[in-house]
Amino acid sequence: MLTLYHHSFSPSSRFIRLVLAEYRAAFEEIQVNPWERPRELLELNAAGTVPVLVENGGPAICGPGPIMEYLDETRGYAVGDRRLMPDHPDARAETRRLVDWSLAKFDQEVVGHMVRERIYKQAMPRSAGGGEPDSAVLRVARANIPHHLRYFGYLVASRRWLAGDRLSFADFALAAELSCADYLGEVKWAEEENVKSWYARMKSRPSMRPLLSEKILGMPPAASYADLDF
Repeated sequence: MLTLYHHSFSPSSRFIRLVLAEYRAAFEEIQVNPWERPRELLELNAAGTVPVLVENGGPAICGPGPIMEYLDETRGYAVGDRRLMPDHPDARAETRRLVDWSLAKFDQEVVGHMVRERIYKQAMPRSAGGGEPDSAVLRVARANIPHHLRYFGYLVASRRWLAGDRLSFADFALAAELSCADYLGEVKWAEEENVKSWYARMKSRPSMRPLLSEKILGMPPAASYADLDF
């Protein structure tokens, strides 16, 4: 049995949840607040971050990249044409590049700031850095998002999927990040129709449904969040 330690609005955690659903892997979910640094999490991952995956009491696999590779190595070949890692080395390299772009660059420059300032800080005690969102940080994130969306729009306009002709890990990494930003109403979809059309295809996948049904107490999602015809 797989056990996933995660936070519902951690983009990297959402990425792994999407992959597990696409691979139809049964798993138990344990929700944690990383900023609380719970002992159970630290014993598995000294960095105190999520996601963390454990299979049958084995060693912890920490972080979205290692978990992605583990799931591909242990389950990818068994799912046939639903495998999310391409066969050709060039295509695999491009998939990994775009996973890293979404979960690292896009997250560090845009979505991670939005999630921390508008979601995490509302639940964190002031002693841990909680409180009102930092408007200066949000201004920077909002200034950065159009540059990323234009690049993603260029890619999906010239390819069938984000990394090429096949649906891949790259699509789910970006969908996970955008789902968090979209919940907060931070994505101006009208300004990037190519990304909007691609994301509409992603939202229609069964693996996205659990994410789109999740809500934050006292913070309803934007109207576009769960609307497949947004």
